[in-house]
Amino acid sequence: MKHVLDLAWKQNLAFECDMDGHHLVVDASKEGGGNDMGPRPKKLMLTALAGCTGIDVIMILKKMQVEPEAFNVIVEGDLTEEHPMRYHKMKIIYQFKGKDLPYDKLEKAVKLSEEKYCGVSAAYRMAMDLSAEIRVLE
Repeated sequence: MKHVLDLAWKQNLAFECDMDGHHLVVDASKEGGGNDMGPRPKKLMLTALAGCTGIDVIMILKKMQVEPEAFNVIVEGDLTEEHPMRYHKMKIIYQFKGKDLPYDKLEKAVKLSEEKYCGVSAAYRMAMDLSAEIRVLE
């Protein structure tokens, strides 16, 4: 299977594409010479990881008949200081909210995503240090 994305230059430092029927614009910040018309491309790496593992975890929990009241995936990325500035470390924080959530099932869902299903984390793991934390709020 091959994925293809056509990103078209629009103006100044802004680019846009149609991704799965959704319009996406990326741009540089005003301080970086852009017009701030969309998110920075590098930060989309955090979004890709959070979205990939988040979808996995919810799908797995639904099969286990566990539904949290709320669920957030927080990704912290540490950049190198030298160019090319790249993420050398990311931490994924899985934050669940709900009463009497079975921690063992939350942990199993996270591990399955990380070790078996999330292609984004598998690719990132080859390029940087990935760590995870599970938080349960009531």
